[in-house]
Amino acid sequence: MTQTGAVGTIEEQRRDARDVPAVGEAAPDFELLNQFGEPVRLAELRGRNVVLVFFPFAFSGICTGELCEIRDNLALFEDADATVLGISVDSKFAQRAYAEKEGYSFDLLADFWPHGAVAERYGVFDPDSGMAKRGTFIIDASGIMRYVVVNPRGQARDFADYRAALAGLVGN
Repeated sequence: MTQTGAVGTIEEQRRDARDVPAVGEAAPDFELLNQFGEPVRLAELRGRNVVLVFFPFAFSGICTGELCEIRDNLALFEDADATVLGISVDSKFAQRAYAEKEGYSFDLLADFWPHGAVAERYGVFDPDSGMAKRGTFIIDASGIMRYVVVNPRGQARDFADYRAALAGLVGN
């Protein structure tokens, strides 16, 4: 088993922290623990679409609203054969309590240690605040970025954008 955290080539690991992967690029691989302490590796999800939802912190207002909207519309993601992975710098213990409180049936991944390493690889780690920015990455079944958005601090994501991006995957 690999060490939990960022994985990949040395070149990928040296990627500038502010360099957000672009549409058409291969998604950087990683392995993180979910809320149950189980390892989840992106590369092992090939063959399915994946929606990475980076969020600042568990139990915060905007984050809860966004993830509850995903929870309440999970069929939209399932219909697109998409696995949803929520990611924050919180510990697996905080992620588990958060998932249980809000009834999230999708995995919440702990980018806890090394602190924010995966968020950094995706260009959404804010070192000044120690948290992930609101970044969404939709990755197709081949591991290629098909949708990328990073919202400014305090601005929720537009759920309609998920619908449009997922609709584009279903036709491929």
